Amino acid sequence: MDFEQIYREYFKDVFLYVRSLTTQEGLAEEITQETFTKALKAIDSYDGKKDIRAWLFTIAKNSFYTHCRQQKHYVEYELPKNCTDDFPCIEERLAEEETAFLIHKFLHQMEEPYKEVFNLRVFGELPFEKIGAIFGKSAGWARVTFYRGKKQIIAYMEGLEHERNQL
Repeated sequence: MDFEQIYREYFKDVFLYVRSLTTQEGLAEEITQETFTKALKAIDSYDGKKDIRAWLFTIAKNSFYTHCRQQKHYVEYELPKNCTDDFPCIEERLAEEETAFLIHKFLHQMEEPYKEVFNLRVFGELPFEKIGAIFGKSAGWARVTFYRGKKQIIAYMEGLEHERNQL
């Protein structure tokens, strides 16, 4: 597969992933372009053991984190406006600034693959089939991993609420 084909096939996925990390569309485009520039320079080091999308996402994530460190700021997430049975109001909680900070802090400490799967699903809005493909697993694996990650977040938030009520 030549690099031009890789770019055409995966640009949108990488852009949506980066867009899930930042609310700034221009920054997402810039980091996506930087991702493909770095990937082009390092294409010889790609061994083919992982899905190329996962390799590109790793480059994108590292580029984004590098940008944030250079700018010395944290990025807030935009959230879906509606709450469904699949996402029992976690998105509403993220809308509250203090709660959002606590959830993001917990997300940062979560173990992989729960953290990455949750981010890809909620912020990247990727279907379970694509998430599973990124990890080289099934869509069912992605669903179960997402559900377990979501339960960890809910348990953490309920624990914090319980502590607040005790004070």
